Amino acid sequence: MTPTLVRQHLPHAGPTSRADLGARARDWSEIQERMLVPLYEAVHERLDVGAGTRLLALGCGSGLALLMAAARGAAALTGVEPSSSERLALARERLLPKEPEERVTHARAGSSGSRDSGGFRLTDRSPRNAVDTATPAYNLVTAFEPIGCRAGDADRLAAQLTEAKPLAVRGAPVVLVGWGPPERCATSAVLRVAAKLADPLRGGTVRLRPALRDDLEEVAGRAGLRPDGSGRVACPFGYADVESALKGLLSTGLFDAAVSATDQAQVDKELTEALHPYRRPDGTVWMPNVFRYLIARTP
Repeated sequence: MTPTLVRQHLPHAGPTSRADLGARARDWSEIQERMLVPLYEAVHERLDVGAGTRLLALGCGSGLALLMAAARGAAALTGVEPSSSERLALARERLLPKEPEERVTHARAGSSGSRDSGGFRLTDRSPRNAVDTATPAYNLVTAFEPIGCRAGDADRLAAQLTEAKPLAVRGAPVVLVGWGPPERCATSAVLRVAAKLADPLRGGTVRLRPALRDDLEEVAGRAGLRPDGSGRVACPFGYADVESALKGLLSTGLFDAAVSATDQAQVDKELTEALHPYRRPDGTVWMPNVFRYLIARTP
């Protein structure tokens, strides 16, 4: 049951070096981010994302959902990713054309923290830094990172939506996402490893509780948005093997507090054991999940 992945088993709070952070962001981009593709597709289809869409993506990660929106014809897209400069760098690689080094250096030194090219605009700061007087107001806002596992994630999302709301046209749809009921999310059992190992006295950020029907509605209300429909989407987490599953799940950051409280070896061991019920005879790992999304409207 022990994966072949070789790690440096040192007690620390997740990756600390630039190389570690870059590797984890790459794992997110290459393994984990695609698990939510059914969600992105369902929302884009329901809201008819296309040539007239002016999209603001909060927590855009490494840009996969933006890329999918562009494939549907959306030509004005802004991504905001303040939590991981490494993921944002991968989004830039994925979405923006190569630029001369002197232009890249100048952009990094700029006050807005954003880059604009080919209809895409990316920033690691406030969404207000990604707009100017010539930018038309957005007619769609998405926040695809599911809430429900990190302490304070609902508070952070409410604050982000409150800040983004004035940048959207009146009545624009705003999409919020949360985990579905634990009985319909196999990954919930695996995430309990993070909650069990994380010591709250050391600042553990994993909060596991049953998802409540009105979680997303509550966040929308706090941000001054009006709920206007919802849906559920099956998003199974499928991996080629246990090693790939470990890389993908660890790339979420949900196990960082557990690593801090114990060490990487302990987290790897218990996470591997938790994945055992979801291993198939061919060695692949398959965990069915359901995510819920809410469509709210700006006033």
